[in-house]
Amino acid sequence: MELRDLRTFAAVARHLSFHRAALEVHAAQSTVSARIASLEDELQACLFERLGRRVVLTEAGKRLQHMAVKLLDLEDEARAWVAGASQARGMLTIRVPESLCAWRMGRVIRQYRESYPHVQLRFISCTVEGLEDDLRQGVTDLALLMADSVRAGDLLVEALGVEELVLVAAPTHRLAQGGEPFGLEALAGETLLLCTADCAYRKLFEAMLAQAEVHTAVCLEFSSAASMRGCLRNGTGLSILPTSAVQEDLAAGNLAILPLDLPALEVAVLMLHHKNKWISPQLAAFMALMREELATASLDTTTRERLDRKMLTTLDVKETPCCSK
Repeated sequence: MELRDLRTFAAVARHLSFHRAALEVHAAQSTVSARIASLEDELQACLFERLGRRVVLTEAGKRLQHMAVKLLDLEDEARAWVAGASQARGMLTIRVPESLCAWRMGRVIRQYRESYPHVQLRFISCTVEGLEDDLRQGVTDLALLMADSVRAGDLLVEALGVEELVLVAAPTHRLAQGGEPFGLEALAGETLLLCTADCAYRKLFEAMLAQAEVHTAVCLEFSSAASMRGCLRNGTGLSILPTSAVQEDLAAGNLAILPLDLPALEVAVLMLHHKNKWISPQLAAFMALMREELATASLDTTTRERLDRKMLTTLDVKETPCCSK
C-alpha cells in the first residue's frame, strides 16, 4: 500500500470530492481516480459510492479513513522529527473567528513564520456547526472558539482566556451622548448590527434582549466584522463586540462604548482539537503561541474559577501549565 495513495484517499474522504482532493494533492483528477482505483483493487473493497455527482464513503471506506489518519499522522511525525523546525513543511488548517484572527493573531503569525517558514497556515472562519466532524476527519487541525461552553464529545478543549464584550456605536449615537448608564430597555427600536461568523456573543446578547423582552427595529447581519465596524463608524446602529476588535476605533474616537448598566460581559476563548490528533511540533508551537498571546495566567482568580466551573459541566478540559491554578 503506497502512502501516496493513502494520502490521496484521505483527501477524497475529507472533501467527498475528487476535484477538491486533486487540488489538495496537486494532481490531475484522473490521477486521483486512478490512485483510488488502485487502492480499491489492492484492498479488494469499494471505498466510495458515486451517487450521481455525490461521493459517499462506504463502510469499508469509513474504516480505512480511521486508520489512514493514524498512519499519515505517523508519517508526518517521522518527517517532522527528522527535518527539525527550520525545515518542517506541510499545512495547518485552523478554524478561528474573524475578530480573533484579525485583532489577536498578527503577532502569533509573525512569530510562527520566523520559526516555521515553510509551513503553510490556512485560516477558516469558525462556527460550531460541523466542527467536531471536521476535527475528527482531519479537515481541521485546530479550532479556536469564542464561547463559554461546547459539547466536547471526543474533543479536547482548553480554556485560553476571556474576551471582554462592549456595546459600541458612533460617538454621535443618542445613547453615547448623556454618559449616564442605561438598561436594556433603552435599546428598543434600535438597529442592531451582528456578525454571523462570531455567533457565540451574538447568541449571548440576543438571549439577554429576549429575556428583557426588548425588541430592536431591525438586525443587520455581516459576514465581515471589518465591514460591520465601517457601518458603525458611519452612524448605522450599534453592536456588541470584543474590546480587542474595536480598540483602534475607540482610541481614534471613531466609536464609543455605550454605558450599558449590566455586569461586565465576557466570553471565553477556547482551543480545541481531536483527542486522538497527533500534535506535531508545528502544531504544538502554534498552540503555545496562542496560549502566550491570550495569557490565561493573567486572569484574576474569580474569573478563572468562574470559567472553570462553567466549563467542567460541559467540556473535557485539557489543563496546561499556564492554565493551572
